[in-house]
Order: sequence, then structure tokens, then C-alpha cells
Amino acid sequence: MAREALAPRRIIVTGGAGFIGSNFVHWVVENQSEVHVTVLDALTYAGNRENLVGIPEDRLTFVHGDICDAALLEELVPEADAIVHFAAESHNDNSIADPAPFVRTNVEGTFQLLEAARRHGTRFHHISTDEVYGDLALDDPARFTEETPYRPSSPYSSTKASSDMLVRAWHRTYGVDATISNCSNNYGPRQHIEKFIPRQITNILTGARPKLYGDGLNVRDWIHTEDHSSAVWAILTQGVAGETYLIGADGERNNLEVLRSILQRMGRDADDFDWVRDRPGHDRRYAIDSSKLRRELGWRPRHTDFSEGLDETIQWYRDNEDWWRGQKEAVEAKYANQGQ
Repeated sequence: MAREALAPRRIIVTGGAGFIGSNFVHWVVENQSEVHVTVLDALTYAGNRENLVGIPEDRLTFVHGDICDAALLEELVPEADAIVHFAAESHNDNSIADPAPFVRTNVEGTFQLLEAARRHGTRFHHISTDEVYGDLALDDPARFTEETPYRPSSPYSSTKASSDMLVRAWHRTYGVDATISNCSNNYGPRQHIEKFIPRQITNILTGARPKLYGDGLNVRDWIHTEDHSSAVWAILTQGVAGETYLIGADGERNNLEVLRSILQRMGRDADDFDWVRDRPGHDRRYAIDSSKLRRELGWRPRHTDFSEGLDETIQWYRDNEDWWRGQKEAVEAKYANQGQ
């Protein structure tokens, strides 16, 4: 059963200059006219102040800072009705190369935020990932549910699993008004070009051949970032304290299928790409059962046509070359050093 609807007027969004966080901030500003957003972001390589361009100044306060900074949190949290915690190190390849920043941000940072929420009785929603559940076999009809045991397989997913456990413990032990959402793979505008879909799009736009890991049959469950944003808002305002909700839009597709679709939609041959060696421990399949979220909170995805969403995403990268062009050479150099 949903809670009596919460109507927060001032929220903190950690990681709000990143891909998913900034899209959530835009969604809130466009759909919740009474809400003021404070974005707290360390502006690491994945955070971009330009992601918040266009938001009216009276609706947004931007704070450049670290979620591990307890003194800074003590300044910000007392003024907020709720914290929505997106901030995370999130790239699997980077976590394999150097797990230390993942432990610091994803575990210690979540701890500091929970302590601040505990001190001030602040509503806390934690954004997590389906990767905490490990993976499913390609021929397994099952999907992840809220009851699926955790089996993280990378430094990234293990630190996210750790942060989920902290949230649960702080709710049970200290009574923090906290919820968790585990979401499938987001796509849409403003995604860093190291990620799968924008990397392929920007390779094609720069005349390079896209690259595909392993056999390309790894399955991801795609959701448009606007649908993720609306689901997070539903959980923040209606979700029951202590509960976990899985967010998904029934978007299972393997990487080969997605890449070929991008190539064809951008006027290239479907086989115009290079195969590269697989990532260590590469999960085979993710799939989300979001029936609890739909049944209990009445949420539904709006972007159910993946092809249409992909066309809009491709067009965004065409129209916003200034946003990504300066990063492209460094991203591809890093991958080249890894043989990918």
C-alpha cells in the first residue's frame, strides 16, 4: 500500500549533473511546479554543469561538492524535505581498472548521506541498479524481482549492493524514512559517451567504426530516462518506507540488436562494426519485473517504442555535438589502451 502522498517542496539531488540525475532534475522542474531543486555534484568526468542549462535560476541551486563531506551535508540537508541520491561511480570498465573511487563514493558517500538524513529526519530515496542481482542465463525466462538474492559480479555492482544494504540497515535500525529503486539500463539525452548507446552513436558521427564486446548477445533491459524519472518521483512521494521497487519498461534487447539498429538508423550497414575482446566477468542478461511498482503505485512507462526513443536519442547527439565532441578523443584513447 502506498503512503499518504508526500509533497516535497525542496529536494536535494545528489549527482544531479550526471546523466540520469540531470534528466531527473529537468523532469521535476518541468512537471512539479512547486519544487525547488538543490543539485549536489562533485563534477567528476561524468558530471557536466551544462546538463542543467535551461533550468530557471529560481528553481535550481547548484552546489559543487562531495557527498563524503559531512560538514557540507550538515549545511544543506536541514533545509531539504527529501534527498534523492543518484551520485555514484557507475562505469563497469572503470571499476575493474580502479575500484577505489567506487568504494569511496558509492559506500562511504551513501553512509554520509544516510547519517545526515538520520540527524534531520529527512526523506531519503536511494537510486540503485539491477546489476546488484548479478545476471541471468540467456535462455532463462525469469526476471529480477524485489525478492531476487544479490549476486554482484563487478567492483561497481558490489559497491552498489553495499550501499543498498546500508540503506536497509539505516531504515531498520534508526528509522530513516528510506526507499530503494533498482533500475535497468537507462538511455536518452545527456548520457556520457563512454556508455554503450552514445559511444556507438558518436563513433558513427565521427566516421569511426563502432565496437562490440564479445559475441554481442549480452541482453540489457532498456528504459528511457524520462520513464525512470517519473518512476523515481512516484516512489519518492508514494513509496512505503523500507521498501524496494524495481523500475523497468520491458525493454530487453541484446547488444548486437541495439548496435545494428543504431547503424541502420544512421544510414550505415548493419555489419559495419568491429568485434573486440569481451569485458572480464561480463554479465549475460538483465531483466526487470516492475509489476510491484505498477501494481502498488500505479506507475506506467510512456516511452514504450524503443525505435522511436532511439531515433530521438540519435537526434540529440546530432544536435548537441558541442556537448560531447571535446570528450571523444580522450574516451576512445582510454578504450584503445584497454584493447576495446
